[in-house]
Amino acid sequence: MGTAFAPMLKAWRGKRRLSQLELAMTAGVSQRHLSFLESGLARPSREMILQLSETLAVPLRERNGLLTAAGFAPVFQARALEDPEMGQVMGAVRMMLANHAPYPAVAIDRAWNVVVANAPFEWVCGLLGAEVAGLNLLRLFFDPAGIRPYVVNWEAVAPLLWSRAEREGCDLGAYEMPRGVEDVALVPVLPLMLRKDGLSISLFTVISTFGTAVDVTADELRIESFFPGDEETERLFRGV
Repeated sequence: MGTAFAPMLKAWRGKRRLSQLELAMTAGVSQRHLSFLESGLARPSREMILQLSETLAVPLRERNGLLTAAGFAPVFQARALEDPEMGQVMGAVRMMLANHAPYPAVAIDRAWNVVVANAPFEWVCGLLGAEVAGLNLLRLFFDPAGIRPYVVNWEAVAPLLWSRAEREGCDLGAYEMPRGVEDVALVPVLPLMLRKDGLSISLFTVISTFGTAVDVTADELRIESFFPGDEETERLFRGV
């Protein structure tokens, strides 16, 4: 009776660091039934898969994968960004980026590819010698030919960024994992500190997502809004 669903469910529970009992109580199912699902002794219903996926905060693309693994058809569409039905979504994204000026902001997909950016973000990229068109933020940060020479606090920021990318299921196989996190407990928010050609920039990020997305593409969009980490950076962007 076992299916590919069983190990996938167990893996997601492991990613969320939940015991069987914790997941069962939160999802409103018996621990015994959950144990049978993870061992392949019981076959899940479509409703059970969606219920557990919601409890585990599984991204919509992976929820489709869980459904398929259990023998059900996917239920979440993945529309192209150019699809007319995505017009309202992309309009909201562009509005948020434009309204965030004079500070940088960018929208990225699940692989951290830049979907759209505002003018201040493009200015920062130009300063660092990067082209926005076709830009991938993971490659920009972790590739040896990227911006590492300009990141003042690389040892502190890199492990945290790596951990976030791992949680989001990104493929990091092409890059070298950074060393352990430095002691950064003395600051409330860790900024990204850049220095090039005598110019210093300090930025921290707020990440926004669509809270009610029922489309895979919309669910995977992330808006990275950068804010000044010090007064010098604030003056810099307000004067650009």
